Amino acid sequence: MNAKKRIAVVGATGRVGRHVVDVLEADGLEVVAIARSRGVDVITGAGLDDALAGVEVIVDAATGPSPEEQAATEFFTTAARNLQAAGERAGVRRIVVVSIIGVDRSRGGYGVAKLAHEQALLAGPIPVRVLRAAQFHEFVAQLMEWGARGDVTYVAPMRTQVFAARSVAEALADLATGPDAGADAPILEIAGPREESLVDLARLLAAHRGDAARVEVDSDTANPDAEVWASGGLLPGPGAILAGPTFAEWLDAAE
Repeated sequence: MNAKKRIAVVGATGRVGRHVVDVLEADGLEVVAIARSRGVDVITGAGLDDALAGVEVIVDAATGPSPEEQAATEFFTTAARNLQAAGERAGVRRIVVVSIIGVDRSRGGYGVAKLAHEQALLAGPIPVRVLRAAQFHEFVAQLMEWGARGDVTYVAPMRTQVFAARSVAEALADLATGPDAGADAPILEIAGPREESLVDLARLLAAHRGDAARVEVDSDTANPDAEVWASGGLLPGPGAILAGPTFAEWLDAAE
């Protein structure tokens, strides 16, 4: 890695961003942490020009404040335009952004917003590498919380390849510090080592916690991406980067 590079991490205090900061700093790189709590706002642009001074690469790991499609789309596209504009003024050479596998097949909601995010960044003057990731291990518990109804937890019938947020952070760091390349393949994928069922993962987590709540399949037809989730639309393609640990290994290591 090139220790002379100054790299900005957007969403530096979030689930992925904090790991990206850790990985880059462990390699001796100078990291600019961009977050509202650090006085920089990618939506209003406050503090952005000063933060990007001397930055060569931006890693965009920000998450939207709302899962609702319109609000998330407005957030991501505004942030993308501001990062491209401020980045161009600062002489930034590359932007690396984390997205989600299957956004190009999404029919609504957050997935559509993330696709708009990709498109807004790719339309700008600074070259962009997109890393589409599968769901993280922590996503299982989050969906279980959303689906809790008394003594029953409803979970969507999703086919996925969950993996560690740390692993996607390491891949983002590699893309940020590696050679300038990839114009012919700006979109990459990363996922866990094997296909698993979200329902099975939820049952495994419940058993691991000693949770007496019963896990059942959620047959909610209001989710516009229910068919995509169930049919394997969130699974990586054949050229994806595969990274561990598995969900079971992650649970064991957390003990």
